[in-house]
Parts: sequence; structure tokens; C-alpha cells
Amino acid sequence: MPLASIPSPSQGVWYLGFIPIRAYALCFILAIGFGIWLSERRWRARGGEKGTISDIAAPAVIFGLIGARLYHVITDWQTYFGPRAIKEPYQALFVWEGGLSIWGAVALGGVGVWLACRRRGQPLGAVADTVAPSIAFGQAIARWGNWFNQELYGGPTTLPWGLEIDRAHGGVPGVLYHPTFLYESLWDAALGFGLILAGRRFTLRHGRLFALYVAGYTFGRFWIEGLRIDPVGGVDHAVTFLGLRINQWTSIVLFIGALVHLWVTRGKDTEQVVVPVSHNNASHEENGGQAPDPIEST
Repeated sequence: MPLASIPSPSQGVWYLGFIPIRAYALCFILAIGFGIWLSERRWRARGGEKGTISDIAAPAVIFGLIGARLYHVITDWQTYFGPRAIKEPYQALFVWEGGLSIWGAVALGGVGVWLACRRRGQPLGAVADTVAPSIAFGQAIARWGNWFNQELYGGPTTLPWGLEIDRAHGGVPGVLYHPTFLYESLWDAALGFGLILAGRRFTLRHGRLFALYVAGYTFGRFWIEGLRIDPVGGVDHAVTFLGLRINQWTSIVLFIGALVHLWVTRGKDTEQVVVPVSHNNASHEENGGQAPDPIEST
């Protein structure tokens, strides 16, 4: 019997009267709130106007949540649809039960950021570089929601930090599992600090710091994903291709894409000038209602 282990929470939902308070949702709210706060500080430090990131975050969060759920449902569709489904189709809308993918969140959330940047005349690359560490820290916080839901754990282990999983969530009494939520949370936190240091030490502009985030996250996600035993893409088993899980292949593709971006933009180090929102509004009126192009120094 192992001498030490990490216990799982006995419950992940509390009730305030008839209103359910879910730990999973609280972790995501805390992650979003911290991410916006840190991004605002970083944006102000580079000369941006207060409140700009908060305004951009609104469409980014909405689009991101939709994208996060869509990616989960698309890649794990057999859970909700088909003859072997273990849940009703309408339960695909139950985001509080788990199933928010970072891939979909960043992809569709990025669309929201792009639209907001175009409307405000802000350089997308500058915004992306500003929020990159915040996304990493936000993921580190959000992963604890998986701990409360007792989900996304790895295979059996005898390590002293093995995770206890109860029978209702697929665990076997006396068996401990790799706490992959913890591995990823620690990796993301370390990545966040690393990005801040890299941004100060090197010239990483025009989306290069964001590309470094993508490369760093996918590098860690690849090996952490390989430890997991949850059935992504299937009902009772994970869908694999050439021995790798869906999310591992996604990690490989995005990692290569990030490296390509870093290489293509290796000589692009001009300063991106952040335009105050009030200046953009004035220019907007002067141009007869047409938004100005993002300003970058040459």
C-alpha cells in the first residue's frame, strides 16, 4: 500500500439554496479573472490605455468558451451521439460537467481577439504577445477544475504523489493514478514565468512570444497527454492514430506551426506602437467612420 497519495475532493458541487456552486466553473472564472488582470498590467506597461484588454477579453471569452466546447464535442462525439453514446445529445451543452478544450478556446477565442483588435485599430501581434503568459497562468489555474471533477487522470502509478480516484469516476480501490492535471498545471505555471522572462530578455514581437507559448505548451502537453487514460474520441477507449492520441497529434501540428512562425518572423523586431483607445476613436471620426490601421513603427 502506498505510504502517500493525493486525495481527490469528496465533492465538486455545493449548493447556495437551490443554486449549485461548481468548483469546475469557479476555477475557470478565477483563471479568466487572473488572466485579464495580468494582461491589463502588461498592456499598461507597454503604453496601452487602461481597460483595453478588458474590452477585448469580452468577445475573446465568449468565442473561447464556444470553441472550447465545440472542440470537445467534435473530438468526443461518440459520448453524445450514435448507438454507443453514454450521454444524451442535449448534455453536450452541459459545460459544467467538464469538457472544455484549450485547443478550441485559443482558436475561436483568437477570432474574438482579432475582431476586437480590428475594431479598435490595435496591432494583433502586440495583443497576442501581451496575453501569452496570462493564458499559460490561466490554464494552470483552470486545470484544478479537473481535480474536483476527478477526470483526465493518467494511468496507475506507485509514486508518492499518485492520485486517488473513487469508483464512481473509474478508479479502483487501492490503486493510485498519475495526477496529469497537476503535471499540466505545474508545466503551465512554469511556462508563464518563462514567457515573462523571455519577453524581457529577448526581442519577441509580432506574435513571436505567443508562438513561443504555443511551442512550450504543446511540447509539455504531448508527453502529459501520453500518460492519460481517459477515452478521448471514443466511449470506452481513446481514439489513436499510429499509436498517438488525438490531442498528441494536435500538439505536434501546432508545435511545428509555432516553430515555423518563429523562423519566418526571426528578423521582424520593430517596435509595435500601442495606440490609445481615445486616439483611435478620434481618428475613427476623422476618417468618416472607418477604423484606422494598426500603427507600427518602422
